[in-house]
Amino acid sequence: MSPLTSRLSVLSQADHYPLLAGIRRGIEKESLRVTPQGQLSQRPHPKALGSTLTHPHITTDFSEALLEFITPPLESVPEVLQVLENIHRYTYSNIGDELLWVNSMPCVLGEDKDIPLAEYGSSNIGSMKKIYREGLGNRYGRLMQTIAGIHYNWSLPDNCWQILKEHGQYSGSLQDYKTERYFGLIRNFRRHFWLLLYLFGGAPVVCRSFVANRQHQLQPFNGDTHSLHTPFATSLRMGDLGYQSNAQESLVVCYNDLATYIKNLRQALTTPYPAYQQIGVQDAAGHYRQLNTHLLQIENEFYSTIRPKRTTYSGETPLRALWQRGVEYVEIRCVDLNPYLPVGIDADQMYCMEVFLLYCLLADSPPADEREYQQVLENQRRMVYRGRDPTLELLNGNEEVTLRSWAQGLYVELEQVARVLDLNMQEPVHGLALKKLQGRLDNPQNTPAAQLLEEMKSSGETYFQTALHHARQQRDYFRSTPLDSQQTEYFQKLARESLAKQRAIEEADDVGFEEYLADFYGQYSFDLPE
Repeated sequence: MSPLTSRLSVLSQADHYPLLAGIRRGIEKESLRVTPQGQLSQRPHPKALGSTLTHPHITTDFSEALLEFITPPLESVPEVLQVLENIHRYTYSNIGDELLWVNSMPCVLGEDKDIPLAEYGSSNIGSMKKIYREGLGNRYGRLMQTIAGIHYNWSLPDNCWQILKEHGQYSGSLQDYKTERYFGLIRNFRRHFWLLLYLFGGAPVVCRSFVANRQHQLQPFNGDTHSLHTPFATSLRMGDLGYQSNAQESLVVCYNDLATYIKNLRQALTTPYPAYQQIGVQDAAGHYRQLNTHLLQIENEFYSTIRPKRTTYSGETPLRALWQRGVEYVEIRCVDLNPYLPVGIDADQMYCMEVFLLYCLLADSPPADEREYQQVLENQRRMVYRGRDPTLELLNGNEEVTLRSWAQGLYVELEQVARVLDLNMQEPVHGLALKKLQGRLDNPQNTPAAQLLEEMKSSGETYFQTALHHARQQRDYFRSTPLDSQQTEYFQKLARESLAKQRAIEEADDVGFEEYLADFYGQYSFDLPE
């Protein structure tokens, strides 16, 4: 019996499977604010949306115009989607005539200097967040940072972990077991996330302006030189045009255990990098250009498809939190916005993600080596540019296999997981979602990427025109169903409270910024085993 089958058999017992209903997931969804004509907004973050520093649901990412909507971790997929819809409705009632760009790849951004950095107020933590973004712009250019996506946060409840720990006869603590198995999930996710790029990739095309003065392998779409693509692309956001960094190509992060992971990242966080030394920390006038000259300013700068996470205390570094308290959940970072869905994702996709993540957690997950690391990167490259090519082959150990055959084999095991998850459901929602999305393997034209290209081909419109049409369509959807007065008052209250919290943080600062920064980076000095 395989480890997957064995663990599923334990979880499917009558007194165990109800505990799976405690799985929690949350979404962080990014969207650019744009003018009615589709140009990047130059307006500041609307005060009615609250403080970007302290609001629990509405903040910004890189740019003042790049909104980020955050749901709490919830035990119900429909509830997560409802919260996300409510955030969108409140936002639309407070951004005037502006639109939310619903595609992952931006358009009509102008020059780098025209992209406004996010503002977080005058506190030390707010200044640090702003300078970090200044550093990203100086290191990689601001254009790359305006790409939008969805981050999917996921965790298994402790009572399920306890059952699995006892089944595996693990002698250590429950938290050590969770941390070990979450890293197993991460390794399996990296081995198989190409399937998510195929099923859900929605960024096969970009505006010509996005690749101006950059080397690329894209070609005009259907004779349209304003729209560039590759015929079988899935998610250009996940390739070398998206969140990639030449500097980070030298950074190999091992996910075999927590200590090694932290060692790898900590080295990048504390080692100067020549190109960034040339930029300098401050300019001649004393204005910060970046937080430091290291390969990474902070952990978030490391571009990865999945991260181990632990909720941090105020001012605490993510690595220190992980080392002291272990992994709490994982954050999936390779999900494109689907422009055909109001909030960029729907229940079918979420149910499929649930199955995929539980599979990655329960299946055997041997340690990875350098060879596999390179295979993961190569498979990602192939999927980004050629993912819907019927002849595409991927690297799997010592052989190359067709995407279709590998995916069909995976689906057999995913269906086992779906059956167990559906024991808690009135209808087999996980199995139905999996079966529905399996149709995309049989017909690549059903994928979001292919849908987008087909729409452009049929309409004769550019990517920009098509994406602007989608943005207007989704705006009309949300404005046609506004929030009720109770929900509106709830969000207004959150906004007021967040602004008050920001003021309190600013008033409580009792050290200078340089001292604050030194204390922050001093947290990386904790001991690790040899």
